[in-house]
Amino acid sequence: MNTENFGSSERLVTAAYVRQGAQGRRGHELLLRALLEQGKCPEDGWDESTIELFLHELAIMDSNNFLGNCGVGEREGRVASGLVARRHYRLIHGIGRSGDISAVQPKAAGSSLLNKLTNSVVLDIIKQAGVRTVTNCFVVPMATGMSLTLCFLTLRHKRPKAKYIIWPRIDQKSCFKSMITAGFEPVVIENVLEGDELRTDIEAVEAKIKTLGAENILCVHSTTSCFAPRVPDRLEELAIICANYDIPHIVNNAYGVQSSKCMHLIQQGARVGRIDAFVQSLDKNFMVPVGGAIIAGFNESFIQEISKMYPGRASASPSLDVLITLLSLGASGYKQLLKERKEMFSYLSSELKKLADIHNERLLDTPHNPISLAMSLKNLDENNDAAVTQLGSMLFTRQVSGARVVPRGSVQTVNNYTFKGFMSHTNDYPCAYLNAASAIGIKKQDVDIFLKRLDKCLKASRKGKEKSVNEICTSNTGTEQLEDQKIQT
Repeated sequence: MNTENFGSSERLVTAAYVRQGAQGRRGHELLLRALLEQGKCPEDGWDESTIELFLHELAIMDSNNFLGNCGVGEREGRVASGLVARRHYRLIHGIGRSGDISAVQPKAAGSSLLNKLTNSVVLDIIKQAGVRTVTNCFVVPMATGMSLTLCFLTLRHKRPKAKYIIWPRIDQKSCFKSMITAGFEPVVIENVLEGDELRTDIEAVEAKIKTLGAENILCVHSTTSCFAPRVPDRLEELAIICANYDIPHIVNNAYGVQSSKCMHLIQQGARVGRIDAFVQSLDKNFMVPVGGAIIAGFNESFIQEISKMYPGRASASPSLDVLITLLSLGASGYKQLLKERKEMFSYLSSELKKLADIHNERLLDTPHNPISLAMSLKNLDENNDAAVTQLGSMLFTRQVSGARVVPRGSVQTVNNYTFKGFMSHTNDYPCAYLNAASAIGIKKQDVDIFLKRLDKCLKASRKGKEKSVNEICTSNTGTEQLEDQKIQT
């Protein structure tokens, strides 16, 4: 409805009522105008009707939704299922063009605007989360691993002689395979044990650079967010080394946006040294479906080079999901989620320590890890090698997801590389342990129910009552389920 249509409506409905309706619509339009002019996440979240109005306005700017459109090309935004069309708000053309994922599509002005706005809003959120000097970013419809691969492939053209990537060890397959997929040879730098923590061996990194030669190294591939007892890499020291040796630096910040400490490390690394790009997952940081990531950096032209490396058009779904989410939450809503996550980390830490003391275990001291915690399973490990892995099965069957049980001595081969002590980020960590994390969206009842079920599983394991895993794990019925319901309410 525009001014002319509202004027025509006054012939059918009392003018005062029409003007009131026009004022109501004007309220929605003012929000849209602020978004378009500022390109920032609104401070307060929008209601769903405003978001849907905005998305419908974008959709009718795409040629596939023109009333008189006649398409005779091979890609005309045709969709066989109405359900699929509604799922995507009829934004069918995707984002980008064949030569650049950030380019504007002539016949999809609405989808192109969606893409530009999403990147702008996400950039604003990254700045508010702690990386104030970031200059550019874009949403890519690939998860973190493939997004890292895209960064490495872009660097290949800048450093054609390079064949190695320096990689402080983290036992997570996708970041390792991202280097293999890009065609490079990972040079694994083992972590050093400091107290309970596994930390970056800075001296080993520099020694390896001198041995291999800086010109033969594509980049240093570091990590922020990770499972305890590993902690974020020493980004400042690594950034200084990269600057001194003129070596690019790519940071895997998978679920680090939700942590002010991880974001501070990136900001400081860029301030004192060199960080070329940092990559973060959409689903882990913004609670949207899996399938998207954000590639961000401090050199606008380099980030543009990465976007141009993406071959072909791309799905708009990840961009649409994160834009809807951030418009719904607003900046204040997202920051409130970050605050609650940090509070739940403290609560999980204190309560897990109490439980560890009861079972003669201990909460490992990992103060540099702001998201993940680890509790020793030394008694289980000493009494029964199978009991450690069995504990993981018991928790999973009791509907505890996300907890990781890490036995000692596990060996895993990934793309012909053999890792000893796999999952523990080192060849021989002193004890078996269990991981739990306080990630964005976690609630107090999640922590309480997890601790209650973990306590029961530990008691059952220690008493030797695990006649069969299924017998124990399926016993969470009757009274126990009622108790869990009480915790939830």
